[in-house]
Amino acid sequence: MRRAEHPLSSLSQQRPDTMDAFWMPFSANRQFKASPRLLVRAEGMYYHDVDDRPVLDAAAGLWCCNAGHARPRIVQAIQQQAATLDFAPPFQMGTPLPFVLAQRLAALAPAPLNHVFFSNSGSEAVDTAMKIVLGYHRLRGEGQRTRFIGREKAYHGVGFGGMSIGGLPNNRKQFGSLLAGSDFLRHTLDLQRNAFSPGLPRHGAELAEDLERLIALHDASTIAAVFVEPVAGSAGVILPAPGYLQRLREICDQHGILLVFDEVITGFGRVGNAFAAQRFGVTPDLMTLAKGLTNGAVPMGATLVSDAVHAAFMQGPPAAIELFHGYTYSAHPLACAAALATLDTYAEEHLFERAIELGEYWQSALHSLRGLPHVVDIRNFGLIGAVELMPRKDAPGARGYEVFERCFREGSLLVRCTGDVIALSPPLIIDKAQIDRIVEILGDMINATA
Repeated sequence: MRRAEHPLSSLSQQRPDTMDAFWMPFSANRQFKASPRLLVRAEGMYYHDVDDRPVLDAAAGLWCCNAGHARPRIVQAIQQQAATLDFAPPFQMGTPLPFVLAQRLAALAPAPLNHVFFSNSGSEAVDTAMKIVLGYHRLRGEGQRTRFIGREKAYHGVGFGGMSIGGLPNNRKQFGSLLAGSDFLRHTLDLQRNAFSPGLPRHGAELAEDLERLIALHDASTIAAVFVEPVAGSAGVILPAPGYLQRLREICDQHGILLVFDEVITGFGRVGNAFAAQRFGVTPDLMTLAKGLTNGAVPMGATLVSDAVHAAFMQGPPAAIELFHGYTYSAHPLACAAALATLDTYAEEHLFERAIELGEYWQSALHSLRGLPHVVDIRNFGLIGAVELMPRKDAPGARGYEVFERCFREGSLLVRCTGDVIALSPPLIIDKAQIDRIVEILGDMINATA
């Protein structure tokens, strides 16, 4: 019997008949499908769920909708591009928009990050960076530099490269030995010395010296690059002490090691300025981007590369392919249109300044939760925040999940839950009244959770 056809607009607004076929990412599928949380539309600071209940977005979707939802300029750009050029092959062919977008990104980034390789996600941007790093050293006659240094509690996506330098055990343990030769800096989370620090923690700059220990162990001549998130987001908003990133830069320079910043979360105004590299005053050799690049509207990633690294690939015959790497959807026309419209929206509304303008108010509001039951730390920087809760005995993550669930069901608030950490990253269009509302609801739900 032929199945009845349903208009897409109707299907997107109603509960599906069955949920069995869709294997959801990073989700407890059986738990979710027993009591689903379904979002059907969004505008500005709010989602609406399948019951048309407005839900205040305190997570910018998944760290990505920095300009809020359904912004007209971005929507129109995608619609127009889809009707004009839906796809064109990116290998040995080109379209105008990626060249324009790359130039815009280079102008935003700190010098000399003047070259851009496009991909489709932060995971792909990281794996792209790893391949460029290896190729760079090989082209310079240092092909023995194959070791990558990541950091504990780091997240660099879900490709085998990014997992190999990521430091989240649950992301690694099911998948074998991953890429050989990676090692890890200690993380910078120190509740004993830094709990409830407003802004950057005072202690921990000396942890950068851990890189010297790894250099002594492996020898600098074997190390290709150090990958760090300026602020670790997915692990629960872990901040660097002043001077920490600067010292990593110095050590890398001393030993000919490339420094890569993963700015998939911190990019595009999340901590103030266009990128965290500028806010912290440290310029990496490569930088990975995604999420806020298109305001989450179309998948896109990017790897920014310094002049020196790029130049190493441009020495052979002009007719030779310099880097045997790429994706079918690299620099997709719809993604480029969305990204350009997103950058215009950021600029017109001065959104990169919002994290600094609202930073003190955000900090004060978040730290008002200190003293609530089970709250063991509060962390903030720019428009990122985290409230860490004491784990329940023999049930790590359960208390955090319950607060997350209560926020959605009872408070009409979307937050992120990573273990027992409630992470916050609202769209940059947020106002002070909405900050107050987020903190009020979160406080109520923490109080209501045993």
